[in-house]
Amino acid sequence: MALEFSVVIPAYNEHELLPRLLATLDIARSRYRGGLAAIEVIVADNDSSDDTADIAQRAGCRVVRVAKRCIAAARNGGAAAAAGKVLCFVDADSIVHPETFNVIADGFGAVAVAGTTGVHPERWSLGLRVTFALMLPVIWTTNIDAGVVFCRRADFEAIGGYNEDRQFAEDVEFLLALRSLGKGRSPRQRLVRLKGARTLTSTRKYDKHGEWHFLVEAARHAVLMHLRPSATAAFAQQYWYDDR
Repeated sequence: MALEFSVVIPAYNEHELLPRLLATLDIARSRYRGGLAAIEVIVADNDSSDDTADIAQRAGCRVVRVAKRCIAAARNGGAAAAAGKVLCFVDADSIVHPETFNVIADGFGAVAVAGTTGVHPERWSLGLRVTFALMLPVIWTTNIDAGVVFCRRADFEAIGGYNEDRQFAEDVEFLLALRSLGKGRSPRQRLVRLKGARTLTSTRKYDKHGEWHFLVEAARHAVLMHLRPSATAAFAQQYWYDDR
C-alpha cells in the first residue's frame, strides 16, 4: 500500500548531525515503493543560531521556522505545514533504516492506528545496556517507543498534536493519546511497534554526561517532582534545551 508521507524533523542548532539524518532519509525515500516524490521532508527550525536552516534548504527540504523554543511546538509547526496523509516525526540526531517507509506502509495496512519504528543507540556500553534493559518492560507493556513516530494526519488533529505546555516527555503523552484513540476502534487499529526498520539514535548525552547519567538523573528528577515541583522546569531547560 503506497502512502504519502511528510517527515517532520524538529531541529535546534543541529549543524553537526542533521546532514547524516538527511542522507539516510534520501536513501529510505529512494527505496520506497510508492516513489521518492511521495515523501516530503520538513525541517522545523526551532530558532537555531547556526546554519541548520541553510543545511536543510541545500538538501532540498522545506524549512519551517518556529520561534517558540519547545520541541512540541517545533513538531506542531512542522506538521502544520505538511501535505502528506501520514505524518512522521524523527529527531535530528537519528539515522533511519533504508526500509523505513515500506515498513511503515505495511504496518498501516495491517494493524496500525499509529506507532513507532523502535530505536537502537549508535553504540553500546554497560551503562546503556542496563538503561535500555530497565526500559524494556514499560515498552513491551505500552508499545510506546521512539525512533520514527508516525500517525495519520486526521488522528494527529483529533488529539490536538503535541502538548506545547510540556518541555519534555511530550512524545510519551502524544503516543498515549494515540493509543487511547485506537482503543475506541477496530481491534486491528492499535498503537504498534514495527519490526525491521529500527532507527539509530545518537548517544551524545551519554558521551557528555557519562554512561550511567540517565539512571541517576531519572532518580533525582523523580525526587524533585515530589519535593520541589518548580525545579522540574529548570531541570528540563538545562538538560534538553540549553545543553549544546
